[in-house]
Amino acid sequence: MKNKSRILLIEDDATIASSLQLVLSNEGHEVLLNPRGDEGFAEAQKGNFDAVLTDWRLPGLNGLELVRQLHQALPRLPIILMTAHGTSETAIEATKLGAYDYLMKPFEMEELIDVVERATAASRLMSERVGLGEVQAVNDAIVGNSRAMQTIYKEIGRIAAKPVNVLIRGETGTGKELIARAIYQHSARAQAPFIAINCAAIPETLLESELFGHERGAFTGAELRRIGRFEQAQGGTLFLDEIGDMTPATQVKLLRVLQARTVQRLGGRETIPVDVRVIAATHRDLESAILEKQFREDLFYRLNVAALTIPPLRERREDIPDLVHFFLRKHARELGASDASIDAEALALLQGHHWPGNVRELENFVRKLLLLTHGYPIGPAHVRELLRQVAASESAVHPSLAAVAAELLAQAERGEINDAHTQLLALAERELITQAIQLAGGNQAKAARWLGLSRLTVRLKLTQFGLRQPESDAE
Repeated sequence: MKNKSRILLIEDDATIASSLQLVLSNEGHEVLLNPRGDEGFAEAQKGNFDAVLTDWRLPGLNGLELVRQLHQALPRLPIILMTAHGTSETAIEATKLGAYDYLMKPFEMEELIDVVERATAASRLMSERVGLGEVQAVNDAIVGNSRAMQTIYKEIGRIAAKPVNVLIRGETGTGKELIARAIYQHSARAQAPFIAINCAAIPETLLESELFGHERGAFTGAELRRIGRFEQAQGGTLFLDEIGDMTPATQVKLLRVLQARTVQRLGGRETIPVDVRVIAATHRDLESAILEKQFREDLFYRLNVAALTIPPLRERREDIPDLVHFFLRKHARELGASDASIDAEALALLQGHHWPGNVRELENFVRKLLLLTHGYPIGPAHVRELLRQVAASESAVHPSLAAVAAELLAQAERGEINDAHTQLLALAERELITQAIQLAGGNQAKAARWLGLSRLTVRLKLTQFGLRQPESDAE
């Protein structure tokens, strides 16, 4: 089942409110409507909302003052401002006062859906508690009580309260974002915003704007001034995932921010003080990247004040049974398998597997087991069959990728094409997005979260690749 988000809609125009309520309800959100700014403010403080969507002109309390008061009272609650009457400067001022984002009327409903999806996802990152070693947890948890994980829990406790930047290292799929959230939740900044950015998922041309913001006209397409994530995370924590994929040019600007504790928007001259704790994560060998001049040594030392290295799953195999049971509970309800269980021999097979994708791969495997198995408990035959399918799939994919690369290069050598690199990336992107949509059962919002892309981007890519399909809301 999809995690239903509670949205407070503050809008005094009954026709607009009805349309917005219908659209958001169809997306699976629970929407509560209030027509007044003052009453909406009181409602937001009483209710457990994931986001607030408010108009600018309201009776009782205008949208700008509502944003200011609400952000002061509930700094972790994302607020989206809609405005048609104010200038773009009004919307910018709202963002500076704490709004998560703004929408200039008239806007497309696709744009609204995308902003609300991002806001509610950010809200969950801040509000859902990350359990440490809690096998019985229902939502997000770092599961495992091995000696290696006990060391990690101690390090989280030691680091969390200290006002220093943190570098989290570990292979892909080890749970670095969960570790970052746990550090945030146990820190003195836990009531301030937690903003997460995947540096590898954002094009180089947009990453600087995303981090530092930009002024109107700073580059082609910059029609409005935009507040960057450093400003949005003021007083809180900024999580930079895959920091090793950041380009050298952006590294220089990030280093400057960490040194001066100020940001300057692209195309702007104003120097803006920021009080933000940075937690960075990477799967890359940064020391080698430094030697190869791909990562700045001075930035490395700025980030590596406190460091955590997450062990791969193969180095803590004793945690696999607990992880399997956790994932069985986590996914059983959504897949209609409330009586799901697994026997000891099947668990032993899972413990003996290498898991190059670590915890993320194990979770995906357990979910597939739930789909494959028609009766419970899950037995060794089910595990062996799925392992065979995975091995067959991998052996089929890798040679085909090599064959495609060879064919493209052969065409380039014959002078038939001059964009082998672009074509191969396009094919890989198409395959990745196609598989994500299939695995998500057609749910584009879920696929977008897995891919680290916006929902709007996924829809555009589906159209580009000729894969547009009716979307399933089941999650």
